[in-house]
Amino acid sequence: MDKKLIFEIIDRIKGTKIEEVEFETKEGKVKIKQYVGPQKEIVAPAVPSQPVVEIKNETVAPQQNTEESNKYHVIKSPLVGTFYRAPSPGAPPFVEEGDTVSKGQVLCIIEALKVMNEIESDVNGRIVKILVENGQPVEYGQELFYIEPL
Repeated sequence: MDKKLIFEIIDRIKGTKIEEVEFETKEGKVKIKQYVGPQKEIVAPAVPSQPVVEIKNETVAPQQNTEESNKYHVIKSPLVGTFYRAPSPGAPPFVEEGDTVSKGQVLCIIEALKVMNEIESDVNGRIVKILVENGQPVEYGQELFYIEPL
């Protein structure tokens, strides 16, 4: 592979808004990525009381500030990652809506940087609502479960 060609392409995309270049020759395949800064785009609210923020084509719902979140104990995400309801694909979920849980019982897993973090209940109670779908990304402080304390 001609290193001179690769460095010439790198020099040409520097300072542009081009994020990625990929090409293939007889000698091999080359992919060049460039950091061009944060790509956050804020979209006007769809409904005044429920703003929606769009980040790179992913819609993030606002936190649930309803009577339900005030009425029940809320389990929130302690970190950013991917939410999983079961310990492995095909396994039954840790909990379902309506299940009774004990303090210290595992409710879900949040994967962050290839580390599986078990999220436990901090109260005895009944699962009223599961707010996140399996495999969905979650943010720090995002509401995951409503639990009715017993």
